[in-house]
Amino acid sequence: EEDLLNDVCREVVERWSDSQVVDAKEEKEDEVQAIASMMEKQARIVVKPKEVSQEEKQRKAALLAQYANVTDEEEYPFPLPLETWGLGGQSLFRNTNVEDVLNARKLERELLRDEFQKKKEQDKLQREKDKLAKQERKEKEKKRTQKGERKR
Repeated sequence: EEDLLNDVCREVVERWSDSQVVDAKEEKEDEVQAIASMMEKQARIVVKPKEVSQEEKQRKAALLAQYANVTDEEEYPFPLPLETWGLGGQSLFRNTNVEDVLNARKLERELLRDEFQKKKEQDKLQREKDKLAKQERKEKEKKRTQKGERKR
């Protein structure tokens, strides 16, 4: 019986190890298959070249030819000195960004100044009102004390 038991155990272990080897081979085959399918998908993805019309090709060629004709010795198509490209010159285009920003800041400062003046005047009026109210309270207190003294 012990020999039979050992044989059965050995057979079970052998079959188990055989099944593990088969599973490992199947997993490797699955991985290889997955990689192969991914490569096939990537191979199928083809970037279509952009179709350029004949008119666009001609326009591009004309532009390149125009800029290719300008050499280092020749003047650039805009014969203006570099200083005139800024704010102060007589250039073709005028940069108004700086002026717009400066004007916006100036306007903002003026608005803040006006608001400050209004607040200052309101505070002054409030102080005067408070001063008058305080003076009236003093006068009322004074009259009350005078009445009390007369009654005594």
